[in-house]
Amino acid sequence: MSVTNPPTVVVTVVTYNSAAVLPGLLDSLEDGMRGLDWRLIVADNASADESVAIAEKLVPHCRIVQTGRNAGYAAAFNAALREAGEYDAVLILNPDVRLSAGSVATLMTRLGGEVGITVPRILDENGHVALSLRREPTVGRALGEAVLGQRAGRYPALGETVVDREAYFRDGRADWTTGAVMLMSRACLDACGPWDERFFLYSEETEFALRARDRGFRTTLVADAEVVHIGGESRVSPALWSLLTVNKVRLYRMRHSAPATALFWGAVFLREASRAALGHPRSRRAAVALLRPSRLPFPPPA
Repeated sequence: MSVTNPPTVVVTVVTYNSAAVLPGLLDSLEDGMRGLDWRLIVADNASADESVAIAEKLVPHCRIVQTGRNAGYAAAFNAALREAGEYDAVLILNPDVRLSAGSVATLMTRLGGEVGITVPRILDENGHVALSLRREPTVGRALGEAVLGQRAGRYPALGETVVDREAYFRDGRADWTTGAVMLMSRACLDACGPWDERFFLYSEETEFALRARDRGFRTTLVADAEVVHIGGESRVSPALWSLLTVNKVRLYRMRHSAPATALFWGAVFLREASRAALGHPRSRRAAVALLRPSRLPFPPPA
């Protein structure tokens, strides 16, 4: 009788001063990766804390890749991927994620063929479903969110975020999802190439998922897989919110004409400016960044 070897998954974690949250993730790996052949690569963006020492202590056989600078999420992931060797799939994780038992093996059951990316249902630390599923950015959706806020997501033509909580309890397709947890097939990564390092943080996962879709690979939610994400959008600072907002426009510009991008920029600016007028500090900072994106305080790609 032949014995089938379990799939090989390379787990990649990007760290940057992540010592406070990293132990919880590493402690969850053994149960979360149950049933799979896996190895861990930690891509460290020049942390000044004990992130690397913690990884080496808790997962002694992990591989550490040092980028030598705060290179950003995509660049660090690409650095890890260059050291990955042979694999069937790659799992990227934020250091503040906690895997549930068997969750990644469950994601693997749906990965393959046209399904190039699988993602779990994500809960926050209070057990609430995180709204992690997204539709492709469009002018109509940007305008809908400017006028209706998150309520626009109730209508597919008017909102980018999928707000129907029932959608998170059944398997289904998404144009893209938040990048805290993504399992990508070897075929998808080979066809699409590395993540786009022009995005220091935010929109890199959007760009990759849309590029994968362009090449015939779907992103699928696997509802039986569940993880906890301690961070999330609620913790995003005004500076990071500015980067998120500007990168949305940058990505749109990469995929659309100049006139369409002008309309998209206007809709995004309307959203942030209207909320800034109501006294929201994040939106005030983002509106200024949309007018002067070159002044964002983040290092450009090398």
